[in-house]
Amino acid sequence: MEIHTKTNLLFICSRNQWRSPTAEQLWRKHTTFNARSAGTSPNARITVNAALLKWADVIFVMETKHRNRLLAKYPGALKYKALHVLDIPDEYPFNDPELIEELNARVQPILDAR
Repeated sequence: MEIHTKTNLLFICSRNQWRSPTAEQLWRKHTTFNARSAGTSPNARITVNAALLKWADVIFVMETKHRNRLLAKYPGALKYKALHVLDIPDEYPFNDPELIEELNARVQPILDAR
């Protein structure tokens, strides 16, 4: 009997208000993925922590500064994780159609390659 497990996707931006929650919503109900989101700021709606990083199979950050913050604070937790910088600037409101288009264009090829 084969056991199929979902891949856990973690999306990270700064305050976890617009970009990463939009990405979480896009992939949350997918049949082969679980999705969560967090922010690097102490003022984030949900602040990234070691437990979230451990949960994640693939981590997507919106900007290089998010990757750098994670690597500085959680080097051990990221040692064997797939970490991708999406280069999506903080200029879109939550669920903006252009943001959704950017997320699909940048995330889907990475997921398809897995």
